[in-house]
Amino acid sequence: MKTRHSFYLWTLVICAALWAAGSAQGKEITDMFGRKYSIAEKPSKIYSPSPPLSHLLYVIDPSMLAGLTSPVREHEKPYLKKGVLSLPVLGGWYGQGNTPNIEMVLKVNPELIIFARFDTVFHSRTNEELVRTLPIPVMSVNLSTLSDYPDAISYLGQLLGREARAGKLAAYAKKTIADMEAFRASIGQGDTVSVYYAQGVDGLRTECDSSMHAQLIPLAGGRNVHSCVARSSYGMEKISMEQLLLYDPEVILVFEEPFYRSVFRDPRWQRLRAVKNKRVHIIPKEPFNWFDRPPSFMRLLGVKWVAGCLYPQRCPFDMVKETRLFFKLFFDIDLTLEGAKNILGGK
Repeated sequence: MKTRHSFYLWTLVICAALWAAGSAQGKEITDMFGRKYSIAEKPSKIYSPSPPLSHLLYVIDPSMLAGLTSPVREHEKPYLKKGVLSLPVLGGWYGQGNTPNIEMVLKVNPELIIFARFDTVFHSRTNEELVRTLPIPVMSVNLSTLSDYPDAISYLGQLLGREARAGKLAAYAKKTIADMEAFRASIGQGDTVSVYYAQGVDGLRTECDSSMHAQLIPLAGGRNVHSCVARSSYGMEKISMEQLLLYDPEVILVFEEPFYRSVFRDPRWQRLRAVKNKRVHIIPKEPFNWFDRPPSFMRLLGVKWVAGCLYPQRCPFDMVKETRLFFKLFFDIDLTLEGAKNILGGK
């Protein structure tokens, strides 16, 4: 333990010295703890301990990522730049029990650490105090709702010297939110579709209608059948089959593929009108989930997909076209028609 403590202290000293040597030029910022730093006009090594923000930094400029919050999964690899696949995994504060590897963060020595702020209690005071000990500026950006994304992207563009790129992404986000507001306004109150969000291998984990994890349901004009106050920011509320039968949703959105493969064969679930009417939809996940976990910028595309699931006859979006445009803008990937259809089909 003594050796480990000494390593930590010496690393802090070395990082502080590196900062002092590299801070002679650049722009001055005041971080979230009131500390003043000088950083490069266009920083080249950024770390975020929040997956939604880490994903957003990737699409602004993947070359500036200092490390990953979690290992890259197989289904993500075809859509990500090769250089990202070899980045160190630094960890992050998300889910239950996940924490950053502080020694690895110090070793990588990012120029800037950026937190994502949420309305929910995402980081404990203990975590903030730990980050305060690092000789690295720490900034934060608000990502509480999808409507925060245009301003958040613009802010990051200015902070990180990527204004032109961020401007294009922010414009897309702003237009998407405006389009969805207009679409919701066109739906009469009596026509609102009831929705259940199924999580877990048995489909009996869900989210309260107030949860950040289920924001897309009301944004797409739907009504979350599970009306309650979330007990934690993590979510994954457990409900009974009896309760779900009482809800009897018109549409079910599914997170887990194993559950989706079994739902139409299960006699209990066959009693629900959503299953009877074949209105059960597996949420696309390439390269990151379009709906939740993490609740990232992919929801700008996901909210249009949800609207199409809820209102197939009224939804104005051609999802194959929207998917191809989105992947080109955000990932610089030219999806084929077949590729877009496969993603939308959950394959």
